Amino acid sequence: MNMKKSFAICKIFFSLALLIAISAQAEAQNADKQEKENARIEALKQIVEARHFEFIPQTATPMNGGTKQISGYILKVKKDTIDSDLPYYGRAYSATIGATEGGIRFTSTDFEYNSKDGARGGWDISIAPKGVRDVQTMTLSISNSGYTTVRVNSNTRQMISFYGFVEPLK
Repeated sequence: MNMKKSFAICKIFFSLALLIAISAQAEAQNADKQEKENARIEALKQIVEARHFEFIPQTATPMNGGTKQISGYILKVKKDTIDSDLPYYGRAYSATIGATEGGIRFTSTDFEYNSKDGARGGWDISIAPKGVRDVQTMTLSISNSGYTTVRVNSNTRQMISFYGFVEPLK
């Protein structure tokens, strides 16, 4: 065998070895990413099932208007308390006598809480606070990634939706 053929064969074997090494490294990185993703989903599952999380809204979408960017608001969910400090944009069907501030602001220790697995993973949670005039139900749709939609239904106001994310309660 001549020198050119030997060199070409060595080049082919070296290229194959390099491809195998790169492929193995990519598989290891993908496995590491999947492991981190699974750990993140498990941590989210624990806080949702323990009812110990907060929703941080980034946008509000009233039924009769466009999406509004918001910040500084929160919905805290604890095992025995719902604490809402959310804004309200939209149409009210009746005024609350003596109310000095708008928004969806209340603290309730008397509420119904139902949670079920979502259709595409994640969770669908329904909260019905008792004794809160302006809130009939709050429905949270939480994805495995933590992105969340909250829909607030009221007897006295149009529905409003919030989009944001869920994180552990601070």
